[in-house]
Amino acid sequence: MSAFALIIQHKTQPGRREEVRAVWERHMAPAIAANPGHTAYFYCFDNADPDSIYAFQQYASAEASRDFLKTSSYAAYLQEVEPLLVGPPQVTALTPIWSKGG
Repeated sequence: MSAFALIIQHKTQPGRREEVRAVWERHMAPAIAANPGHTAYFYCFDNADPDSIYAFQQYASAEASRDFLKTSSYAAYLQEVEPLLVGPPQVTALTPIWSKGG
């Protein structure tokens, strides 16, 4: 089993980034904090684009990533957040080679 990471970019509807953040904090923050499969997670606002959010997620494995997508917390998050987004996120899958922390 090897580490697996994702960088995800969400584009929000104009001016809706704080609403997306509130949905994320309600559903995802507690689920991620309680999930042993997440070994690191950064939820970030883009300083140059007020309608962009990036998330860096590191998992214990690709399987842990897939398992998280099957949770009820993730399903509730998707249902509430999708109307606030321009479209599906841009997702880049990565293999961590070296890290500090996490």
